[in-house]
Amino acid sequence: MNIEDFRDYCLLKAGVTEETPFGPETLVFKVGGKVFALTDIDTFGSINLKCDPERAAELRDAHDYVLPGYHMNKKHWNTVLIGTGAPEGQLRELIDHSYELVRASLPKAVKATLEV
Repeated sequence: MNIEDFRDYCLLKAGVTEETPFGPETLVFKVGGKVFALTDIDTFGSINLKCDPERAAELRDAHDYVLPGYHMNKKHWNTVLIGTGAPEGQLRELIDHSYELVRASLPKAVKATLEV
C-alpha cells in the first residue's frame, strides 16, 4: 500500500475528512471530528490506528510490524509499520476496525449526520 492508496481508502468511508492539525507533515483522517488514522506524509513509514485494547495487545504479540501507538495512548492505538510484511488486506482490515471503533463512539446525533 502506498500513501495514495491509503488516502483513497480512508476517504471512501462515510463522513471522513482529512486534515493536517499537527503540522503539514502529518496527515490525519477523522470521522465525526475524531481521529481514526494518521501518518507522516513525507515518509509514509507507518500508520497509527485506533484498536480495541485486547485486540491491540494480540496484534502486537503476533506481528513484529505492529507496535504500541507512537505518541498516542498505547492502550488504544497501534502503529503499523508499512513495507515490513503487513499484507495489504490486513492493513485495510485494521483501517476498517479503527474507523468503526471511532464511528461507534460518536454521539447519536453526529452518527445520524453520517451517510451510510
